[in-house]
Amino acid sequence: MRKIYIFDTTLRDGEQSPGVNLNTKEKVEIALQLEKLGVDRIEAGFPAASPGDLAAVNAVATAIKNATIIGLSRSREQDIDAVREALKGAQDPCIHLFLATSPIHRKHKLRMEKEQVLETAERAIRYAKKYFDKVEFSPEDAGRTELDFLCEVTDMAIRAGATVVNIPDTVGYLNPQEFGNIFKTLKQNVPNIETIQLSAHCHDDLGMATANALSAILNGADQVEGTINGIGERAGNTAIEEIALALATRADYFGATTTLNLKEIAKTSRLVSKLTGMVVPGNKAIVGANAFAHESGIHQDGMLKEKTTYEIISPDTIGLRESSLVLGKHSGRHAFREKLIDMGYELDEEAVNVAFAKFKNLADRKKNVTDEDIRAFLEEKLVDTPEVFTLETIQVSYGNQSTPSASVIIRQADGSVSEGTAEGNGSVDAIYNAIDKVTAEAVELEDYSIKSVSQGKDALGEVHVVLNQNEVSAQGRGLSTDILEASARAYIDALNRLIEKRKSPGRRDKMSLI
Repeated sequence: MRKIYIFDTTLRDGEQSPGVNLNTKEKVEIALQLEKLGVDRIEAGFPAASPGDLAAVNAVATAIKNATIIGLSRSREQDIDAVREALKGAQDPCIHLFLATSPIHRKHKLRMEKEQVLETAERAIRYAKKYFDKVEFSPEDAGRTELDFLCEVTDMAIRAGATVVNIPDTVGYLNPQEFGNIFKTLKQNVPNIETIQLSAHCHDDLGMATANALSAILNGADQVEGTINGIGERAGNTAIEEIALALATRADYFGATTTLNLKEIAKTSRLVSKLTGMVVPGNKAIVGANAFAHESGIHQDGMLKEKTTYEIISPDTIGLRESSLVLGKHSGRHAFREKLIDMGYELDEEAVNVAFAKFKNLADRKKNVTDEDIRAFLEEKLVDTPEVFTLETIQVSYGNQSTPSASVIIRQADGSVSEGTAEGNGSVDAIYNAIDKVTAEAVELEDYSIKSVSQGKDALGEVHVVLNQNEVSAQGRGLSTDILEASARAYIDALNRLIEKRKSPGRRDKMSLI
């Protein structure tokens, strides 16, 4: 079985999703989970974008031991130097250079002729090769580049010292036959092509990212680049979990495999969704909530007789476990600990005690506590943000014939307690106005979303907000069986993150890259 290397760009291209902005601790948290998943290469960010992004890439490079850590770079010496600085602590560093090659980019963005593109790229690759053993080069918008010129660019990259040449369908324009033909053509026409790895980087603008990546594999690609849950710019990138399960399920057809630990897929998906605030659609392949759900009577009958009638993948394959153990307020600590182990969580004694206290508090408010409830409160605070403000109490007055009002009591970092009351156009608006009055922080609410974590009338609700202050954005999350309380907690969480960002030496300005 031919091995396909997995290049994960969740922390770089995935973070370019509108509304997503990961801090350093969140990037490290995701990177550590990607390491558990077994990805071969992790693109940690774009160090030249800002001092903050350089520091985040360096933190990931220092934390990860079992994967190649990659920094993105334009074909400029100052960018290459920034990657060198960011990857100082990496055990296995790699630089990812890119330069656009398509006619539309050459004319309108670069204002370069073909010869200038070749010279600029070659100079950058040779400069990077002085400091990195592993150099990946991407001809941006390769999908719309003339095939003969793409062969010329690939030949130049090989001679200059690149170890991987990545072919990006930057705007998701191609269909599988066209994209696969690029790899076939390169394999047949570029000298010494066998000395490097060919990589596929697809976007999903026409819904064909996974199909295009699989076509590339069939035509000789050695590596696939993608993100967890398929997040990314515009319509997103190739979903890594889809590639991994397609190869595992249809090994007879593709004759290729990854070395991912498939049982970590569900956990990785939840983590990325939690920290980015991007909800996974219920019908999403592999990791959607409905991926292993069957409602049709005919399907249910088939499943009861033989699961493979309607299920080509077992939930256990990606780390999902079905359990009949129902936890409630009368459950003991031992049963709770066994449930955590069964769900794949390994917590120390102190962490179990904290989690059990949260469980008991929730069990007093819900008849049955589901697996999703447990996952939600375990993963609610995956990274610590200094709590400048902490919600103590909240009181809301609402009637359909009166103006909603809210009172909040908030504790500050110095221990002082302040109370504020305000009215609003609705209960949530009143709560946020009251919080603004107490904290004296002038912010703009950019996004507000609610989702149900579990099922039933007493389901846990999760609120996700994005706040903006002086062109700096921060997201916050709140969890509670009371959606108004969850709304207040999410708002305060975002405020604390904004304040923490103000203290950072620099912030990352996103750029549209490959």
